[in-house]
Amino acid sequence: MKLNHINLVVADVEKTTQFFETYFGFKCVDIKGDYIVTVLKGEGNFTLVIMKNREGNPAYPEAFHIGFMLDNVEKVNEVYQRLKAGGIVGEQEPRKIRDSFGFYFNFENLMIEVGHYYE
Repeated sequence: MKLNHINLVVADVEKTTQFFETYFGFKCVDIKGDYIVTVLKGEGNFTLVIMKNREGNPAYPEAFHIGFMLDNVEKVNEVYQRLKAGGIVGEQEPRKIRDSFGFYFNFENLMIEVGHYYE
């Protein structure tokens, strides 16, 4: 069985779509309506659906997050520097977290993890 897609509900579909394109290499392949829904393709043909929440900012459960695992520590630092240059992350730099190296940050009420698992 293969995970086919994830649907994220957000307040600003266009802004969130641009975020995933700019910082995580997704490509928008479909826009429905006036940015009511977008469909993005990522690495390994993974599909990420971004959908507008009609009631403003969604409230995800406290520990809910999505994670991007990278091949090495250098790539984690590269993503962090791009996000920092874009004003997305603050001063909480990547660090050792249990058996990985990475960082967490919030974007549009969504917690995101970027890391690398030590082998």
